[in-house]
Amino acid sequence: MADVRERILDTASTLFYQRGVRAVGVDLVVQEAAVAKTSLYRYFPTKDDLIVAFLEREDLAFWALWDGVARQHPDDPAGELEAHMRWIGARLARSNYRGCPQINVAAEFADQDHPAREVSRRHMQALRSRLQDIARRLDTPRPDQLAAQLAVLVNGAFVSSALLNPEEATEVLLGCLKALLAGAHVRG
Repeated sequence: MADVRERILDTASTLFYQRGVRAVGVDLVVQEAAVAKTSLYRYFPTKDDLIVAFLEREDLAFWALWDGVARQHPDDPAGELEAHMRWIGARLARSNYRGCPQINVAAEFADQDHPAREVSRRHMQALRSRLQDIARRLDTPRPDQLAAQLAVLVNGAFVSSALLNPEEATEVLLGCLKALLAGAHVRG
């Protein structure tokens, strides 16, 4: 039974990321997952539940990667930021990269109270919080401002990936990071 749920979620996740959540109906998910519609609705009573499950899964994967990088730099916040820019740059360079799922889905729903927007909002708040923690560990005079700038850098990179050649994404991020740290009076 759990494998049916995972197959539905795997299929929906792929379709949602490739085509956008509004463009994908439950009939297509059912067809591609080769399951009965009743099976889909058993695990995901509404399409919104399926969208939320997709975003929550993406969120877990993102933070697992983030935490893995952070663990490699427990006493080196500047090194941690550089490492984050490197994996984000590598992500942007992937040929199948279509942007941050959280940002993409939030852009598809105008209703601020939509459950998918709430998942996206929590993701963005977590990003800002983690960046504030790093900025505080850098002992900069204005850690909240640096965290905001870093959040704009990261989210801007996710939505601007088409503006960057895959070969330059990491170097652009590292250059921006260096400028932000210099402006925040952080020695690198």
